[in-house]
Amino acid sequence: MTVLSRRNALKSLTAASAMLMLSSSRSIRATPQHPWLPPPYSVPMTIPPVLAPARRTSDSDFYEIEIAETSQEILPGIQTKVLTYAGCFPGPTIQAEQGRKTVVAQINKMYTDAAVHLHGANVPASSDGYPMDVIKPNKTRVYNYPNAQPAGTLWYHDHAHHLEAEQVYRGLAGAYLLSDSVEQQIPLPRGEFDVPLLIRDAKFDHNGQLVWVFDDFLDRPTMLVNGRPQPYFTVKPSLYRLRLFNVSNIEPFRFRLDNGALFLQIGSDGGLLPSPALLQEIELFPSERADVLVDFRSTAPGTSVALENIATSPAAAQKRQVMQFRVAGVDSARRLDLDAVRGWQDGRVPQEYAPAEGWPVAAPPLPPATQQRRFVLHFDVKQEKFLINGREFDANRVDATVKLGSTEIWEIVNADGALGIAHAMHLHLVQFRVLDRNGKPEPAHDAYPKDTVRLHPGDTVHISVTFNSFVGRYPFHCHFIDHASHSMMGQFEVVP
Repeated sequence: MTVLSRRNALKSLTAASAMLMLSSSRSIRATPQHPWLPPPYSVPMTIPPVLAPARRTSDSDFYEIEIAETSQEILPGIQTKVLTYAGCFPGPTIQAEQGRKTVVAQINKMYTDAAVHLHGANVPASSDGYPMDVIKPNKTRVYNYPNAQPAGTLWYHDHAHHLEAEQVYRGLAGAYLLSDSVEQQIPLPRGEFDVPLLIRDAKFDHNGQLVWVFDDFLDRPTMLVNGRPQPYFTVKPSLYRLRLFNVSNIEPFRFRLDNGALFLQIGSDGGLLPSPALLQEIELFPSERADVLVDFRSTAPGTSVALENIATSPAAAQKRQVMQFRVAGVDSARRLDLDAVRGWQDGRVPQEYAPAEGWPVAAPPLPPATQQRRFVLHFDVKQEKFLINGREFDANRVDATVKLGSTEIWEIVNADGALGIAHAMHLHLVQFRVLDRNGKPEPAHDAYPKDTVRLHPGDTVHISVTFNSFVGRYPFHCHFIDHASHSMMGQFEVVP
C-alpha cells in the first residue's frame, strides 16, 4: 500500500480547488462506467454482522478484532483487496449497552501502523485512538470504552496520522450502536427493522480494485452502501429505523426519498434528539450520522423507493442513485394503522414521538461559558497545506487548555469561501451544541447532540462545548479526513 506524498497530492488539489465541495450545483467530472460495474439497484444489500463478544463478565463485554488486508466481493464476481476489521467490509457492528463496559483488543496484522478511534464516544484519553498512539504491525492495543453516555449511533475507524485517510478509504470503518434504558422506553423499530446504512463513495480500476488518490473529490464515482454498489434492499410494509452514516472521506451527501416521503429524524451524531423532526431532506457531511424512521406501511407491495443523493450535479447520475428499497409482501396488521400513516403524510410528527406526548429525551440546560476561542480553517495555496489558525498539526503543541467541568464557546470559521472548499469540524471526547450559523440559530435537529459540525464554504458557526468527563489530550480536526491526514488538526488538553 503506497501513501502518496502530501506535495504531489496537494498539487492536484490546488489546480481544481475552485470546484471543491460546493453545494448541489457543483460540477463533477464524469467517469465512464466500466463493463463489470453492475447497473444501479441490481445487487442485493448486505447488513454488516453483529460481532459476538469473545467473553462476557457481569459488567463487561470483551472483543478481539484483527485488522488485516483481506479480499472481499464488493462488485459481483470480483475479489477486491480491502482493509478490514474482523475480515468484514465495512467492519462488523458492535452493540453496546449503557452501564456495561466494552473492552476491545485490536490486533494489527497490517504492514502499516493503525489506531482505532471510537467516533462520538466519551472515553479516557488512553482509549481515544489518538493519532500518535499507534498499534505497530503485529502488535495489540486494548481499548476500554465505559459506555457511560446516552444511547447513540457511533462508529469506529482508523486514526493513525498521515495514514488514516487511505486506511479508512480502503475499509477501516464500522458501526458501534449504544443503547440505554431511555431508548428502550420508546416504541422504535427493533431487530430486523433497525438497519445501519454505512454510505460512501469509491473508485475502482479495470481489475475491480480500489483506486486511492488523495483528495480525489472529482473522481470517486461509485456509491457503496454497506460495502455494496448502489444496492437494493427488500423491506416489509413496516416502519423502519435507518441509521445513516456518512463514512466517505470527503463527500457531502443530501439524502431524499424519490417518492416524496418524509424522514422522521429521531437522532443525530451523539444520540436521540430532544425533539424529533419530519424532514424532506437529510444533509450529512463526512462522519455525521442521522437516525431516522421511514414508514413503508402505506407503500404498495411491489413498489420501489429510491434513496437519492441530491448534493451532486444531475450529470453525475451514478452518484445520485444511492440505493433502492423494494417493498415486498403484505403485512395487513401493520398496514391497517391508517391514522399513524396519515400523520406522516400530512407533516405531523406521529403522536408516540412528539415531545408533548412524553418523548423522554431533553436537551440539558446551556451552562454559562467561561472562555471563548476562535478557530479558522483554511487551505493555504502557497504552502499547499490545510491549516487551523495558520498552523498545521504538531503533536507537541497544545492549541487549547481547558478546565475540567468548564463550558466554552468555540467560533469556527471556514475561510475557504473563495476556493469553494467545505470542511467539517470534529471534536473528540465531547458532544456539543451548535448555537448559530452565519448569525442565524441552527435548526434544532442539527443543533444537539453533535460531535461534528458542517462548514460550507465561508460559513462561521458557534458551538457550546462542556468538558465534564475525562482529562488528557484529545484532537479536533476537519473530518474531510483527507484534509486532516495532511495537516488540518489541532489538540486540546483537559486539565483538573
